[in-house]
Amino acid sequence: MKWDGVRILSYYDGREHRLFNRKLNERTFHYPELSEIREYCSAKSVILDGEIIALRDGKPSFYEVMRRDGITNLQNVDSIQQAVPVTYMIFDVLYLNGEWITSYPLSKRQQILDRIITPKSSVQLVENFDNAQALYQVVKQQEMEGVVLKDLTSTYEINGKDSRWRKIKFYRDLIAVVGGVTLRDRIVNSLLLGLFDSKGRFWYIGHAGTGKLTQKDWADVTEGIRPLIQPAMPFENKPPRLKDTLWLKPELTVKIHFAEWIDGHLLRQPSIQSFVDVAAGKCTFPVEELKTFKGRDP
Repeated sequence: MKWDGVRILSYYDGREHRLFNRKLNERTFHYPELSEIREYCSAKSVILDGEIIALRDGKPSFYEVMRRDGITNLQNVDSIQQAVPVTYMIFDVLYLNGEWITSYPLSKRQQILDRIITPKSSVQLVENFDNAQALYQVVKQQEMEGVVLKDLTSTYEINGKDSRWRKIKFYRDLIAVVGGVTLRDRIVNSLLLGLFDSKGRFWYIGHAGTGKLTQKDWADVTEGIRPLIQPAMPFENKPPRLKDTLWLKPELTVKIHFAEWIDGHLLRQPSIQSFVDVAAGKCTFPVEELKTFKGRDP
């Protein structure tokens, strides 16, 4: 399973235990529930690799875990710890009892994890499944992030990526309406996206500048939007990018891939697939997403 969380390496030298994220920023004090490594790991010294996740409605939520990982005032850790419990999903071990074991095959490293890790509420071992296609179908049905395919004979490549570990992500689609654009060197380079609610109001849901559009496509968009440019912002809510934005009449529609809805009802990781001939008024929030507003607009 691909857990939608924050990658964390755990270092223990027999005396001190410290946590670091993939950018080498220390996270030891962000996750006090993981501080006593001897409660769940029997190694005398160890480096563990895993992902810290937080659940929302029973599923891993990147937004929720970032509420913990993004804390800047560590005095707030105790209160947010109660509001957002986390779990450390351990999937690999690099160093054990004074010895680097990155040259061991993954299957042997996982056997070592089974021996040295005792799961508890905030620490779990990532389970493996032989049938990747079946697992992916479950992920898709549950609308989770995806799966990771790993070669059981593979060594651990520090600072490297290769085909022995492959991410297969599950993306969802929707048709969104373009309410604004940003430009670089007078060429459109990003679309501000929106959807209509049941009352006909137009809400900002995110911006996208990546995807399948070519340089020619962007040039064509730059010419095509000219009749749609207007002085007023069309969205009910304010996008974070207001400076140097050209506002458009909400008529142009585009197919978008995205990973999930996040709080505030914004799209995570939206990417542009193609422009489509769909009436803008038909581009409304999914019913299941509207239910999560819990009385708030839209």
